Amino acid sequence: MTEAVPAAAAPEAAAGIYRIALGVEYKGSRYRGFQRQVDGVPSVQGALEKALSRVAGGIPVAISCAGRTDAMVHASGQVVHFDTPVERTDHAWIMGGNANLPADISITWAKRMPTSFDARFSAMARRYRYVIYNDQIRPAHMAEEVTWNHRPLDVQRMREAARCLVGTHDFSAFRASQCQAKSPIKTVHHLELIEHGRLIVLDIRANAFLHHMVRNIAGVLMTIGAGEQPVEWARQVLDTRVRRDGGVTAHPYGLYLVRVEYPEVFEVPQRYLGPHFLSGLPDTVG
Repeated sequence: MTEAVPAAAAPEAAAGIYRIALGVEYKGSRYRGFQRQVDGVPSVQGALEKALSRVAGGIPVAISCAGRTDAMVHASGQVVHFDTPVERTDHAWIMGGNANLPADISITWAKRMPTSFDARFSAMARRYRYVIYNDQIRPAHMAEEVTWNHRPLDVQRMREAARCLVGTHDFSAFRASQCQAKSPIKTVHHLELIEHGRLIVLDIRANAFLHHMVRNIAGVLMTIGAGEQPVEWARQVLDTRVRRDGGVTAHPYGLYLVRVEYPEVFEVPQRYLGPHFLSGLPDTVG
């Protein structure tokens, strides 16, 4: 039995093309990044497209994503979309897709959308969490899912330093040299440091992010938390607008894309903020 076509999607369905949005989570450790690789190296996009093509009866599927995460970066709230002439229920895209995906990638929801929806360009904000395991002994568990920092970190110093990064700024000092964004000016809506046992969670939400922006912010804040630079250094780095003044880029292991926000008209499903091992952490910023 075919699924009833939502009213908002009726014009697209009548034309024989359906736009499908999916929620996706993945462990990025064994992938060179989200984006499909020309040399055949494993990518999240490649795995998803292969699995969805099987659900579509062998018809090729090409997906677009909300954020092209880097190598070894994870996601619990990635959003993608694709167009297809094949009609399947939302449940079929979820269950069929997951049956054909490797264990480190999961489709969490599916929804038919109007063609005005675009996973990347319709997004109003994105939210990341950077998870630091702060202990003298490196963790044997979750070694590629958290960033280990052996130096005792003063979270209060990190919070004080982070305040200057909230708001609209030129984040040139926090962007990678290969960043292709047209403008380095971004608006950070919130940036909080949350303690959760031995974990320190950097929770950041912005209208958009530059390449390596979160990892470079994490590197600066950990340096300050370790007492190697004063609290004022974060402002000094920001004001220089020079990347080399910002120290070392933090490791990718602890970085998660946890949420992408869209206009209410699209009624995009929202799950709890990830990653899974932080599911009990209060969402202090809403």
